Amino acid sequence: MAQLQNLDWLPVIVAAAAAWIFGAIYYSALGKIWLAAQGKTRELVRAENAGKSTAAKTFPFILSLIAEIVMAIAMSGILFHIGIYGLEAGLFSGFMIWLGFILTTVVVNNAFAFRSAKLTAIDSLHWLGVMLIIGAIIGAMGR
Repeated sequence: MAQLQNLDWLPVIVAAAAAWIFGAIYYSALGKIWLAAQGKTRELVRAENAGKSTAAKTFPFILSLIAEIVMAIAMSGILFHIGIYGLEAGLFSGFMIWLGFILTTVVVNNAFAFRSAKLTAIDSLHWLGVMLIIGAIIGAMGR
């Protein structure tokens, strides 16, 4: 817990916000393809969401920002404990975390849920971008 006492919040917040904005842009650009990979259309999603409150529709966006803050805190702790900072160290750490933990989790979860390979690729590449952004910012702005 000593690391959290000395946590530099500026890189954490900047990294999480940048990752969240990346996700918004990424999924906006791939929206139709992403929906099709789920076997859905915009009309179906509108119908599914018709009875939901604004809070219920907003919750996934808030949850993703919170998750990215946690990821940035974890990245900060990892780089602190290995004692190596810099853009390259952050990018490498982000890639390795994605490869070893995120990609494997997404692939396994999607396989058990019988989701398409296209959906798995789209979502996995999103998380790669998130981890590279978080790693780059924490690495470059870290101590």
